[in-house]
Amino acid sequence: MDEAVKRIVLCLLLASANLASAQALQDPTRPPAALVAAQGGAAQAAAAPANRAPQLQSVLISRQPGGRHVAVIDGETLRLGDTYKGARVARIEQNEVELVRGRTRQVLTLNAAPASHGGAIERVRDNMKDRE
Repeated sequence: MDEAVKRIVLCLLLASANLASAQALQDPTRPPAALVAAQGGAAQAAAAPANRAPQLQSVLISRQPGGRHVAVIDGETLRLGDTYKGARVARIEQNEVELVRGRTRQVLTLNAAPASHGGAIERVRDNMKDRE
């Protein structure tokens, strides 16, 4: 019995040593550090000049007919008809949002990142042509 207790204690010590040396997990949803540094963080965004053009960050459209349309502009979630800094959200489409202030209309568009795999697609096409 004494030998069994020693083995259990030894196993617990080894397990705790492995836990102590484990690395901290990173949040997979956190933006890359370079992007956060480029944006300057929320503190600088609050100090940004008021005449800066609003930035459309995201558009969410329900798949159901007549479903919810939501846009995120400068971190603020807006629906059709809501107001953003005095402008009314007049239209929400898949890649753009239209703001109306009096007779002035402003269309905000999503800035999609360019695809970086274009060369790989061309190589696959070339390889397929060679096989024919």
